[in-house]
Amino acid sequence: MTSLAEPAVRHWDFPRGIASVALLLRFGAEHGIPLDALLAGSEIDAGILADPVAEVDARQELTVVRNLAHRLPHAGVAAGRRYHATTFGVLGYAFLSAATLQDAITTALRYLDLSFAFTAPSAVIDGDRLVLALDTTSLPADVVPFLAERDLAAIHTVVGELLTGAVPVLGVDFAHSPPEDVREHEEVFGVRPRFGAGADQSVVDVAVLAEALRLASPETTAVCEEQCRALAERRRESPGAAREVRRLLESSDRFEHGMPAVARALGTSPRTLRRRLASSGTSYQALLDEVRAKRAVALLSRGDLSVEAVAERLGFAEAASFIHAFRRWFGVTPSRYGRAEVVSPGLSPASVTGRTSGTRPGGDQP
Repeated sequence: MTSLAEPAVRHWDFPRGIASVALLLRFGAEHGIPLDALLAGSEIDAGILADPVAEVDARQELTVVRNLAHRLPHAGVAAGRRYHATTFGVLGYAFLSAATLQDAITTALRYLDLSFAFTAPSAVIDGDRLVLALDTTSLPADVVPFLAERDLAAIHTVVGELLTGAVPVLGVDFAHSPPEDVREHEEVFGVRPRFGAGADQSVVDVAVLAEALRLASPETTAVCEEQCRALAERRRESPGAAREVRRLLESSDRFEHGMPAVARALGTSPRTLRRRLASSGTSYQALLDEVRAKRAVALLSRGDLSVEAVAERLGFAEAASFIHAFRRWFGVTPSRYGRAEVVSPGLSPASVTGRTSGTRPGGDQP
């Protein structure tokens, strides 16, 4: 057996765009499920649903999936067939413009963490068969049947959009027990699935891999690949919410925007942002102190600004509040720090206060 490509990740816990959550919410609404019921416990702010570049973490989307599966336990295939190539944004256009189906599948696996997959997919050539298998072992058991059906139906829907004819399906297996009605399964897959099997997978004729795709465009593929690469690098290299919050604070003129505004800019809710920062061992206030302290030192080192002017530039309502914060950060007043800088340019706050260089603003040890 030969694997077409190694997936970029072998887990489902990666950030993802808002499109999948929005799709599931629309699907739920069509079946009479209120928005609040589907978002319950997800900490997703409904206000970000209209933001095309908003992102959520996988556990947030999984909560929406669980809420939907609880209400509609046998609707995985119905939901999955709503996922079209265009649902996946630039990754979907990379599929559409690929030269062959093999190229499209290879691209999907290379940028799997730009998708909405929860079941870890693989594509293996076994003789004259192509086996598209889903690994559900890392998922909570209560969502496995729904997600296995959703993800496999989404794969078949997208593949069907790429080919000029029907997908040559040889068989479909699901590990869970069958629902009462499998008509939609047969409509999507073209065959009656086998339930209670030892795997969640689809088997198709391997010859389909070499089929030229009807919308193939090497120029579009090149552009989409570059955009996928850039997006994947950003998501993979980012150490998380702390860096994003720090970046936004550093770009602020006078720190006039509070945590709710920062959370909105990051496409999440204050509660979720607070939890993410806590899991990284920090907090919004700690990051605000860090950025303010760094800018305070830069402004004081200029020597042409009064303490009052620095306080105003840092967003403090009055100089006294700034002096209190500065003393908390560095153990000295801004004026004493300024005098030390004049005596010995480049002198660090640590040497002024006698603290070790590892001390962070706020007095926390690393």
